[in-house]
Amino acid sequence: MSQATSHKPKVKVGITIGDPSGIGPEVAKKALRKLKGLADFTVIGDAAVYKKAAGEKFLDLNNIDKKKFAYGKIKAEYGKAAIEYLDKALELLRKREIDCLVTAPISKEAINLAGFHYSGHTEYLSKNSGSKFTVMMLLNDKLKFSLVTRHIPLSQVSATISGRELAKVISLTNQSLKGLFGIKKPRIVVCGLNPHASDHGIIGKEEVELIAPIIGKLKPHLYAIHGPISADVAIHEAKEGKFDAIIAMYHDQALIPLKLSDRASGVNLTLGLPFIRTSPLHGTAFDIAGKNIASADSMAAAIKLSIKCALNQKNP
Repeated sequence: MSQATSHKPKVKVGITIGDPSGIGPEVAKKALRKLKGLADFTVIGDAAVYKKAAGEKFLDLNNIDKKKFAYGKIKAEYGKAAIEYLDKALELLRKREIDCLVTAPISKEAINLAGFHYSGHTEYLSKNSGSKFTVMMLLNDKLKFSLVTRHIPLSQVSATISGRELAKVISLTNQSLKGLFGIKKPRIVVCGLNPHASDHGIIGKEEVELIAPIIGKLKPHLYAIHGPISADVAIHEAKEGKFDAIIAMYHDQALIPLKLSDRASGVNLTLGLPFIRTSPLHGTAFDIAGKNIASADSMAAAIKLSIKCALNQKNP
């Protein structure tokens, strides 16, 4: 006698198309063609710049002037539209109509022209979801980085790093490696800020006076944490499999090795939100928008990661 087969419901993924004048609509469409059937997809955008690709649900906010629309333009109208897509996604998340969110790139200039004074998705989503503390994790198939500082001038990095913030970044990274990636015993390495991790205080004092004491306080509470280690050594050893995640002190300390090691699988994952949010590791690329030549590899990687994290969260 045959038994009925039980089918688990698919993960419900929401996707915003980002700035309609950029490559977001194109890479979303291309990625969904590759990932057809992997999840239940809902795309949020404007039908004027997006046509359904693979049977996904599409929410048309109809919020751009179709007669005057042009690709590759920085306009307040397009910045406002991109924010409205995010607001709709937040509404769907609150109603639990989607399980996770993937965001195509927005233009910081365009949203600021529209009166939304944020430096990017992370800050906007943090503020509008009531999140107290978030961390930008940048990753690919080879490396995972959590950033202590994000979009600030390099001259301000040292003064911006505090012991309290560093401890929170490390702790949230540890928690997320367990909950989102299913790593039961996370191994974390912390980069130094200065060359050679300061050589015991000879080249700067941040490692000796700030970073090392915080690591010492956290060691009894974590499975494995090492550092501060010279960034080149820490990154090499992580790539060789010795560590599960790297704590980077500033933006380019993570972005350069990440893009050099594997740009195509690069993803931005926001830790600390009440939902899973990923995005591709590239911008709006206005210079090639509308030409149908943009690669969707990073967008596809972002979608696949959102599904993986959602499944890990549901089945710890």
